Amino acid sequence: MGSGELELPPGESGGEGGTAEVPPGAVSLARPMEIGADLDWGPEDWAEVSTRARRGGRAYVWLNLVEQRVRSVVAAVLRPIYEPVHGEEWVIAAAGPTGQEWVQRAVAVREVSRRKGYLLDPADDTLLSFLTLPQLRELMVQHWPCFEPYFEDRREVELALDELEVARSAVARNRALTGTVLAQAERACGRLLELLGASHDAPAAGRLAVDAVEELVGDRYADVAAVHPDRVRLQRRLPAEDLFGGARRLDAVGIGLNLLVQNYSARRLTRLAESGCRMRLLFLNPASSAVRRRERELGLKRGELSRSVETNILHMRRVRARLRDTGAFQIHVFDETPRFTAYLVDDDGPDGLAVVQSYLRRVRGMEAPVWVLRGDGRQLVRQEPGPQAAAEAGLLPVYREEFESVWADSRPVS
Repeated sequence: MGSGELELPPGESGGEGGTAEVPPGAVSLARPMEIGADLDWGPEDWAEVSTRARRGGRAYVWLNLVEQRVRSVVAAVLRPIYEPVHGEEWVIAAAGPTGQEWVQRAVAVREVSRRKGYLLDPADDTLLSFLTLPQLRELMVQHWPCFEPYFEDRREVELALDELEVARSAVARNRALTGTVLAQAERACGRLLELLGASHDAPAAGRLAVDAVEELVGDRYADVAAVHPDRVRLQRRLPAEDLFGGARRLDAVGIGLNLLVQNYSARRLTRLAESGCRMRLLFLNPASSAVRRRERELGLKRGELSRSVETNILHMRRVRARLRDTGAFQIHVFDETPRFTAYLVDDDGPDGLAVVQSYLRRVRGMEAPVWVLRGDGRQLVRQEPGPQAAAEAGLLPVYREEFESVWADSRPVS
């Protein structure tokens, strides 16, 4: 053996109880058991990697949508300009001298993918498919005069694309993605898709935008669009103005309907009713024994809750008195034990929503969990035809039926 070579230590001696001597100058390698490496993941490790995977997966869906959209826009605008002259090499020509380095790298990656059979879809066997989002952005910037007729603000498009770089880099390299960066990336992606003319086709987009991830996994959760731990967080995501504004039909049932009465002014309610919205408001009878039981559950003074409900009813009566068509603004009370509060907004149409809360024994309505349900027009649940499809339609029809049942047994307020 040459003097420059390393000699590995011998293993266990073949002789019984004997050991082999290690020659001078040999490098000693630690045996696996001597390293003491712990390959197991504890609960904290699993929690951390699961959080990283969820955030990274969510960001990937958004980034994938944006990249596909930008690639489509670049192809639609630049291909007719360069392809008639340069044929299949039109992307190389469009990149120009300043983009030769990255476009040649994309050419090399495509050749490797062809040779190893990585191209699963023939439609992806184009050079444009191998450009990254920053490279697609560079093509847009270089040829902005070609894109300008389609987009009003170049700076806004560039800024939205720049905002995605931190998230894109983290996802591409499987690095940790903070909740703040993820939220920023989602907002930038949504804004960019809107700027590029690819806003969601869902009719409810104006009231509660369909989430990119919800489109992919929405069938796992029936018609539940969102769940919030309390009403405060609901209103940050879905303000009362967005929920009730522009409604043509509103049915609400609950104890005091505070989400509507206290967060939507009388003036706006009047305008909403005058614009043609038909409302049916169903309050718990403030004189019923159910109100007194609820006061005891919440530890309130006797009469405190009933006075609050009565004040809300009087407020709605004043709104109704301002209307020309009072029949379109109905106020009823019921005497049953309240089980939930629900606001059903245009739930018979494609842009319908419902906000539902159940009543917990010692939790006020403001603090109770809230879930948001989408209407019948929600196209995210792809079901096979058959009798089971109706049973799996979602939760909103259940609360619609409950509302109609309570309404049928209620009494009008004069």
